Amino acid sequence: MEVMKDRALKLHFIPYLAAGHMIPLCDIAQFFVARGHQVTIITTHSNAKILQQSNNLRVHTLEFPSKEVGLPDGVENLAAVTDIEDSYRIYMGSSLLRESISSFVEGDPPDCIVADFLYPWVHELANKLGIPRLVFNGFPLFTICAMEAVKRHPIPIDAESFIIPEFPHHIAINSLPPKELREFLDPPLTVALKSNGFIINSFAELDGDDYLRHYEKTTGHKAWHLGPASLVRTTALEKAERGEKSVLSIHDCLSWLDSKPLNSVLYISFGTLCYFPDKQLYEIACAIEASGREFIWVVPEKKGKEDDDEKKWLPKGFEERNEKKGMIIKGWAPQVLILGHPAVGAFLTHCGWNSTVESVSAGVPMITWPIHSDQFYNEKLITRVRQIGVEVGVDEWNLSAFFETQKLVPRDRIENAVRRVMDDSDEAQQIRRRAQAVGKIARQAVQEGGSSYNNLTALIDYLKDLRYSKPL
Repeated sequence: MEVMKDRALKLHFIPYLAAGHMIPLCDIAQFFVARGHQVTIITTHSNAKILQQSNNLRVHTLEFPSKEVGLPDGVENLAAVTDIEDSYRIYMGSSLLRESISSFVEGDPPDCIVADFLYPWVHELANKLGIPRLVFNGFPLFTICAMEAVKRHPIPIDAESFIIPEFPHHIAINSLPPKELREFLDPPLTVALKSNGFIINSFAELDGDDYLRHYEKTTGHKAWHLGPASLVRTTALEKAERGEKSVLSIHDCLSWLDSKPLNSVLYISFGTLCYFPDKQLYEIACAIEASGREFIWVVPEKKGKEDDDEKKWLPKGFEERNEKKGMIIKGWAPQVLILGHPAVGAFLTHCGWNSTVESVSAGVPMITWPIHSDQFYNEKLITRVRQIGVEVGVDEWNLSAFFETQKLVPRDRIENAVRRVMDDSDEAQQIRRRAQAVGKIARQAVQEGGSSYNNLTALIDYLKDLRYSKPL
């Protein structure tokens, strides 16, 4: 029996078909592989192309039901679509994978299933097979606590702002999560709390003891902080190959950054899904130029609209005036590599959790501009609780990234936020010192003896104990 207890675990990972879900969960899978455990990632053919198999990591591929949901062949990930209708088709297509995923898992049962919370039906599958289920949703524990608080104590429908109820910190938010968003997220979150626990792409020190205790007290549920997931990648090549292939030569990117002074470059990215209207891009461009800062600005390519004239959203002469000061990247950028470069001094971000925790890991202060989903909660963890960033001050909480924002954020407000973080003021220096201190803790967390390393050890032991005590 002791031999059985020490035998490597066999785990099946089922990521949701979106880069923001798939990339971190598959990186977390690598943490298990590095400890000698066997992992199978279950996904579709197109999504499998960004994954690398190894001795203990294999990929089982399925046919995505393109025809059934009305999508072209090969469009199998949220990052490959640009509107709400096609994003819904991705969601419906992922739901239609239930039968083929269940068939594979039942024919090759693991010791544990690790699935995205957007597959709530995995709860029934795990119960049927009598095996534990762990859940991933890409949110920090702080945000899960906030969502649960709002679910237990609903916000009045006529409110324009709210304070998160019965929370460890006084957190005021000047916008309301859309009713449709809560209706979409609350049911899978409720089912997730019936699992054996959440896997969190963060480290315990970032959420903090207040929220670890609050979560346990209010839910009675387990959560294991195993991240930051991006730190599983240690070489420049591994970091550069995270996700899609970069549209920019890694050598050119690093050479440009190498030529810049310490903490002098502003990095700007709003994730893979956010498409600002031209008038908002214009305001951002004006703010960048007025701040006088050097910059790398990532603008997602509008698939199907690649020929759009970027001069519509750039001030006249902008490219010529900023030829040496800035770089605009249209498409996928090697974000982890960029954030880790010492020339980068701040990150203007949408507060998607992957981007946020990558910035934290690099010790880079943030300028926060949330747009949808969990991002307004994530912002408050960064700006109010950890105080490692400043807010632009947006108050329009969209249902998804595919909804065009209605309120224009003016250039002076953007410029002011950039200056607060990047100018040589006492406030900027304090924010940078705190960000660098938290970044050091993040990097230590995944090393032997660190909090996330120890949490992974505890989780492995927990899963082995469950397997050991399972009736034969």
